[in-house]
Amino acid sequence: MRTTLTCAALLLALGSGPALAQSGELTIWSWNIAASSLKSTVEGFNKKYPDIKVTVQDLGNQPTYDKSIAGCAAGGVGLPDIVSIENGEAENYWSQFPDCFVDLHTLGYTAEDQKKFPDFKRTELEVGDKAYAMPWDSGPVAVFYRRDFYEKAGVDPASIKTWDDFIAAGKKIQAANPGVTMTNADFNGDTEFFRMISNEQGCAYFAEDGQSITVNQPKCVDAMTKVKEMKDAGIVSSADWSTKITNNTAGAVATQVYGGWYEGTIRTESPKESGKWGVYLMPSLTADGPRAANLGGSSLAITSASKNKEAAYAYLKYTLETNEGQITMLKDFGLVPSLISALDDPYVAQGQPYWGDQAVWKDILATLPKVVPSRGTQFQSDAEIILRAVQTKYLANGYPDAKAALDDAASQIASATGLPVK
Repeated sequence: MRTTLTCAALLLALGSGPALAQSGELTIWSWNIAASSLKSTVEGFNKKYPDIKVTVQDLGNQPTYDKSIAGCAAGGVGLPDIVSIENGEAENYWSQFPDCFVDLHTLGYTAEDQKKFPDFKRTELEVGDKAYAMPWDSGPVAVFYRRDFYEKAGVDPASIKTWDDFIAAGKKIQAANPGVTMTNADFNGDTEFFRMISNEQGCAYFAEDGQSITVNQPKCVDAMTKVKEMKDAGIVSSADWSTKITNNTAGAVATQVYGGWYEGTIRTESPKESGKWGVYLMPSLTADGPRAANLGGSSLAITSASKNKEAAYAYLKYTLETNEGQITMLKDFGLVPSLISALDDPYVAQGQPYWGDQAVWKDILATLPKVVPSRGTQFQSDAEIILRAVQTKYLANGYPDAKAALDDAASQIASATGLPVK
């Protein structure tokens, strides 16, 4: 995006901004591992800005969204200086409350700064000539697996190229490891497998321009069909976030398929399993099909209510726009960089002890250039609620096939949003 800064913004970026950023207090809202990773950057940040006190509050994922939306609705009352925002929900904020967050261009965020991040991460953070947030982490999908369970079943992960291969491997692994399920999915509260496979195949809830509904197109139908085939094959057990972590630690699951950020969750929540886990590429629908997708990923936005905007911008610049900040979060908590230059950091190519000395970050991050952008739009939350209900009904044989299920979902989304079905 080509951006023209006003004279005032240039002066702020080049002159007064750094001076104003030397002191003050900042409060940040975030959640779980993301909050922990932000805390890990404070020491490095304070070496450059010793008089800026940073407090990261871990509110939990949904409470962060609920409280920040409520704060925007109240004209900024009660909001912190910086809010963590998931990319898929970003346009909910900008469409409803365009004045709730600072246009980063006014603080010195230039076109050159923007080019430091991949386009698929910026799509939902910029509207017209405004940039409401800076990209933080991304979620390149990977398959995290227990080496010992696979070896006992005689399954080589390199042989798993398709989702049908994954199903066949799951049956063998479960037979060889009593009490172990191949993988987990939160069928009651999420559509993660459907979204991952759909994105892999280049299909999404909405068209790239956000002006029409595409969730019932053929590749999405193929994705939903495969999700049911996995469930019907008995290789997937239902588990929410916390239950998945419990299963990882208890050795009750052989595989977790998630965004790359889940590396930090496994490593920090299940430390005694060091050396037992490995990583391989997500399967595809065909042997020569695409094997890359994105699930999750967030950004940081500065609230208009902040009394220390320049200090907040200094924090964003350090944490998100330097290799030091991004690699600190990757090392400590597995937060996957969006900053392009960080992908070439020597740490990325190193073998990781927890993962049996596999260079997991080299393998995971190599898929980033292949990820197809997926637009969330301001209707993502509405669509997701509908898709969860439709998926639940479909998996319980409530539709004759996936096409009928997704036709129904598309119709419901059209009624809720006013957008046409493409």
